[in-house]
Amino acid sequence: MKATIPVLLEDPAFLVVDKPAGFLVIPDRYDVLAPVVSTRLEDAYGALMTVHRLDKDTSGALIYARNPEAHAALSKAFESRAVEKAYRAVVLGEPEWDETVCEIPLAPDADPMHRTVADPERGKPSRTRFKVLGRYGKYSLVEARPETGRTHQIRVHLKALGHPVACDRLYGDGRPVKLSAFKRKWRGDEFDEKPLLSRVGLHAWSLAFPHPATLARVEVEAPYPRDLRALSAQLEKLK
Repeated sequence: MKATIPVLLEDPAFLVVDKPAGFLVIPDRYDVLAPVVSTRLEDAYGALMTVHRLDKDTSGALIYARNPEAHAALSKAFESRAVEKAYRAVVLGEPEWDETVCEIPLAPDADPMHRTVADPERGKPSRTRFKVLGRYGKYSLVEARPETGRTHQIRVHLKALGHPVACDRLYGDGRPVKLSAFKRKWRGDEFDEKPLLSRVGLHAWSLAFPHPATLARVEVEAPYPRDLRALSAQLEKLK
């Protein structure tokens, strides 16, 4: 994979990039063939330090620190919940709520597939705020704002609410999103049809955080990648 890593904001203390789906944030010994964001950037920007992570198939805004002081400050900001994160998720079905908060405790690495599971008794406190941005019959667009940072938190909370993220093989049906699934009078060849979306339909839309040196508020947005732009355009036609 030769995808270029778009840089959303460059600062002497940090780098905010638009992570493509399919890339790892750091190397993984169990997935040695997958491309790594930091490896692609180090020739141009030097050594980068991981502050937070996004799942391999999640796209969007990602911060790396560029020096130890910035790394310590940004890590503290994440731990103290001084960082505001907003995601966009394409989910199955139409939620009955316009806005809701999910506070189901989560237990990570809880089964042979290393999934996070809802566990009210032994799970760690977890909280995500959700807002419906659009309903399109078989699919909806939802904004997710996690207030804790559990592994796969948004995906598991949406599953618990009855609306798993589209194309999610771990927590949903894993089926790709195809135009034939929702476009009336579709006349293509079902065997040759290419999916509009074939990876987890989750995108890290924005980040707001205190600058590690000045503490001034920094806000960054990551535009939709090509697959989500194409899907959004088709869904909007259903209105």
